[in-house]
Amino acid sequence: MSYDRALTVFSPDGHLFQVEYAVEAVRKGTCAVGVRGQNIVVLAVEKKTTLKLQDPRTVRKIALLDDHVCMAFAGLNADARVLINKARIECQSHRLTVEDPVSIEYITRYIAGVQQKYTQSGGVRPFGISTLIIGFDSDKVPKLYQTDPSGIYSAWKANAIGRSSKTVREFLEKNYKENMTDDESIKLSIRSLLEIVQTGSKNIEVSVMGPDSILRNLTPEEVEAVVTVIEAENAAEAAAKAPAGSSTAK
Repeated sequence: MSYDRALTVFSPDGHLFQVEYAVEAVRKGTCAVGVRGQNIVVLAVEKKTTLKLQDPRTVRKIALLDDHVCMAFAGLNADARVLINKARIECQSHRLTVEDPVSIEYITRYIAGVQQKYTQSGGVRPFGISTLIIGFDSDKVPKLYQTDPSGIYSAWKANAIGRSSKTVREFLEKNYKENMTDDESIKLSIRSLLEIVQTGSKNIEVSVMGPDSILRNLTPEEVEAVVTVIEAENAAEAAAKAPAGSSTAK
């Protein structure tokens, strides 16, 4: 029997192959990084180069779900559009029903629940996306969550999804510090993306949310300024290591 043909049939060794294929689609998507600082939370995404005649404003990897909740994704753009619309409707339905905005964990759990439902129903296929969800609740503490195609969700201090996410996550593990300032959080998110993005700032998009729950998109000039500082620091670090290496060789 071909166990990868049916979504609802387990293979003898306990695998759901269609869900694993969806995870593989995420790995082929452009990278997204989330970093939680002391007072802000940052989303940085790798942008694909737009075609010469294409309007770049129509190609977005970061989307607002509500005034205080934002999501980035890696994987299939069309799947993301459907999931974003479902999440936005749930946010407004929650406001209408209980007269309060959704908590970040609530909307994350809802998104993960939708993704899980599409792994357990006949005639559908799993969503080929993973998400990073950021925001602030009434306690004004930054939140960062991740969901994947199987419907699992978890909270993180910093994480990466998409292409080469393992490399970026290892970089974040080495360089993340508790209670980072706003500038340190932004710099770490961009520095981690530069591990895999070779074209520099023009293919990086950064959004920042503070305790006021207002999402601010960094301009290309602001991103370029941070990249310039990072490159200068890397050059200085390389220059400092060079004399030690040459003296050892002698």
